[in-house]
Amino acid sequence: MPKILVIDDDAELRELIQFSLEHAGFEVTQADSGVSGVQQACAQLPDLILCDVRMEAMDGYRTLAALRQDTTTAPIPVILMTGMADTAGMRQGMELGADDYLSKPFAVPQLLAAVNARLKKHQTVRELAERKLADLRSNISLALPHELLTPLNGILGFSDILIADHAHLESGEIVSMAQAIRDSAKRLHRLIENFLIFAQIELLQADHSHALREGQTLNSREPIERIAQSRAQWADREPDLVLDLRDAPVAISEDYFAKIVDELLDNAFKFSSPGSQVEVRTTTRGGHFFLRITDRGRGMKVEHIAEVGAYMQFERKVYEQQGSGLGLTIAKQLTELHAGELNIQSEIDVGTTVEIKLPSLPPHQ
Repeated sequence: MPKILVIDDDAELRELIQFSLEHAGFEVTQADSGVSGVQQACAQLPDLILCDVRMEAMDGYRTLAALRQDTTTAPIPVILMTGMADTAGMRQGMELGADDYLSKPFAVPQLLAAVNARLKKHQTVRELAERKLADLRSNISLALPHELLTPLNGILGFSDILIADHAHLESGEIVSMAQAIRDSAKRLHRLIENFLIFAQIELLQADHSHALREGQTLNSREPIERIAQSRAQWADREPDLVLDLRDAPVAISEDYFAKIVDELLDNAFKFSSPGSQVEVRTTTRGGHFFLRITDRGRGMKVEHIAEVGAYMQFERKVYEQQGSGLGLTIAKQLTELHAGELNIQSEIDVGTTVEIKLPSLPPHQ
């Protein structure tokens, strides 16, 4: 049974609202002031709050502000009741986080319609959040053990063979196993590096630090060429790489710029087939630097683009994927921390274009 808290200094109106809502199947409690209402909301955590705007001592706006400032009551939907539903007042309420307005006087059907609509919307939002949390748990539980153990097993397995059977192995076999150990170590190193960078970004965001934005990449072409050729070689797809680059200084350190480029190119080669082109193009205009990476791969669904986040690997049960799901998130967050934007355009079975926009620097800088 949904719990509703009614905050109003008019005892007669509180009783009428409680009677109407209880008759409709709700559990209702009352508070005769804003102070009492906030205290009861913290103690009871109702599913919905109805709050009058015009109250003595602590009006509805101040009550709403107090509710939104407390993390325990902030998610609770609030409907403001007012006999003066002017535009300025409604705007003030919405800016403070009001979910709806009821203009006095109102009939019982209007009251029930507003309450049911807010509860239904809140339930939908809650179910969506729970589903995303379940997806996150699933991705973490599936991805992390796999991503950590796969390269580690390769390192341990091949090193055990080298130790036990080195006397009977030919030099070519030893070199091949050593290369496999090196590749597994690089994969494990990349995974750990991504976790550390992601943790660093989270700390910088929480600290509101500006130090991250002080770096510069004076020649953007060089790191892009180097990383693109390395990624193409790693994927054994050198003929698929198409470069169209311009020299331009960018307002981001070369290390972070290289990280963005590397993660985006890794995805472009990983999620497209050999023989299909991966295009890398740069331009500058209006004081900004633009990098576009286009592949002809399987593409992304609209809902997946909207849910780009850490540890999220989309449709892992359908597609075998490598990586923790951190790469695209790191690229996006690093870009945004440098006052830039990352946009994705994608079509299923056609391909994906990722464009980053970063502030450019005047050539003399």
